[in-house]
Amino acid sequence: MDTLMTVRVFCAVAELKSFTAAAERLGVSPAMASKHVMQLEERLSVRLLNRTSRHVSLTENGALYFEQARRMLEGLDELEAGISQTAVAPKGQLRLTAPVWMAGPLFASLLADYRARYPDVTLEVDLSGRLVNLVEDGFDLALRVTASPDPGLIARTIAEAPFYLVASRKFLDNRGLPTSLDELQGAPLVAYSLVHGDGVVAHETEKGRRTIKFTPVLLSSNETLMYHACLEGMGFAFLPTWMISDDLAAGRLECVFPDRLFFAGRLLAVYPTRKYLTAKVRSFLDFVVRDPRLKQSLHA
Repeated sequence: MDTLMTVRVFCAVAELKSFTAAAERLGVSPAMASKHVMQLEERLSVRLLNRTSRHVSLTENGALYFEQARRMLEGLDELEAGISQTAVAPKGQLRLTAPVWMAGPLFASLLADYRARYPDVTLEVDLSGRLVNLVEDGFDLALRVTASPDPGLIARTIAEAPFYLVASRKFLDNRGLPTSLDELQGAPLVAYSLVHGDGVVAHETEKGRRTIKFTPVLLSSNETLMYHACLEGMGFAFLPTWMISDDLAAGRLECVFPDRLFFAGRLLAVYPTRKYLTAKVRSFLDFVVRDPRLKQSLHA
């Protein structure tokens, strides 16, 4: 049997969870599709699929093989298209990881518009907040806010994404609006645990680098929880403008020393080094970079 065809049949069965659907897609009989998968399992000496009369699912080994085989086939299709100078339509599953705070109407709208333009792409979006390894965890792309991206990855800037020190109107009414940075020493901070877990925040002055030692009252790696805690008046917090622009406009939150205390991050699209980007990744990159909504919403 054709080894490449065998791999294509297996990936189609794994994606569609059906021998019949995979056979229809590839123009072979269901019996031949089953034969291809059985031969692949025999050659590898492992079971790749769990089969019942109504259901097909991947085994642990099957999931690992599928992820690598899928990437190999996508790269091959892109290579052949580049050589033959034919266009490859974006298709397949795009696995994307992004910050927790992007879970909102604007990002959902952007994903919906992308999907309307590229209906053959299925989006799998991880917003768990964990820092994933793109290659080991099988992600195609990550959206990250950082001033220093991993040198082993390719990073494309989407927009500036500053984080400002903010507090709720309720909190400031009780405590008073600080008039100097010294008044922030010991102040309660809803802290992002991976950055300000110790409560120490550095800032630049005319006399050099200085630090403010806040008192962390809540530590979390989830910006959504931090946002709600800040609104409830627990303390100051550094939050992305994506989350707080409406609250700033409505007066529910207020920036504190916005010209001196902020994190000048960049929203980056990050992906592994590859000579040939798949059509789905390239199309999504171009889409988010050109979309004006991201640039507008990421500024206060």
